[in-house]
Amino acid sequence: MVRVLREQDLILLTAMAPEFSGEACRGSGVAYKSLLPPVANHYSKDVDDFDARIGRLSDDEFRYLIDLMLTGEESLHCLSPEYFFRLEERIRKISGQETAHKIGARYAMECD
Repeated sequence: MVRVLREQDLILLTAMAPEFSGEACRGSGVAYKSLLPPVANHYSKDVDDFDARIGRLSDDEFRYLIDLMLTGEESLHCLSPEYFFRLEERIRKISGQETAHKIGARYAMECD
């Protein structure tokens, strides 16, 4: 689902990637339409760095992101399996196994 990032999204993006300065995706040249793909693919050095970056979000901020994943507003298709595994661990910790399973199913559909 294509979306325009809202102010709340930009706050979260900046929390996870303080070096973000409003630039567009390097690959496509278009403005970011999701938070996790740019954090994973443009700012994180590796999966541990990605894990640390998503860990910067408060539980409430991360729940907001979970809600976006559940509705399909947050794209997961550009995340490699290693990165998604770390994301899924945090989802499980914050919102439980059932939510992690639902988002895992969405990831599987998007990445098929």
